[in-house]
Amino acid sequence: MADIDKNDLLNMDLAKGRVVIQLRPDIAPLASERLRSLSAEGFYDNTPFHRVIEGFMAQGGDPTGTGTGGSKLPDLKAEFTKAAKFERGTVGMARTMNPDSANSQFFIMFEPAPHLDGQYTIVGQVIEGMELIDGVKRGSGMSGMVTDPDRIVKMRPASVED
Repeated sequence: MADIDKNDLLNMDLAKGRVVIQLRPDIAPLASERLRSLSAEGFYDNTPFHRVIEGFMAQGGDPTGTGTGGSKLPDLKAEFTKAAKFERGTVGMARTMNPDSANSQFFIMFEPAPHLDGQYTIVGQVIEGMELIDGVKRGSGMSGMVTDPDRIVKMRPASVED
């Protein structure tokens, strides 16, 4: 990781350890800056992985834990790309049916999901600690909503943790 700009790394601390996410400002500058700035202000601390679907993804970043919350900042314009694909460990921006509605919520893929390629903004990739994401408590039903969910203890840009 020596050649990766620390401004492009987020340290996400879970109860069982640290997950490191490399942001992709090359393909999603707006979403990367949003996750970086919200992380720097402690927005994600103690937020739940409220929606977790086995074999698909774990979604977090909603302070309300309902799937409908976000930050006070305006929604982001979609930054869809064909230059990257939704693979295991890919971090995407969650949104409503409106392509330009991503705000603070994100999801991390357990498995590849080619049907999402070009439909959601790819903002980063887990480069360390994917086994910790694999251990996040799963939800139930079609929605994957989690009862008593696992939470992000703390999330900060690596550049502010030195």
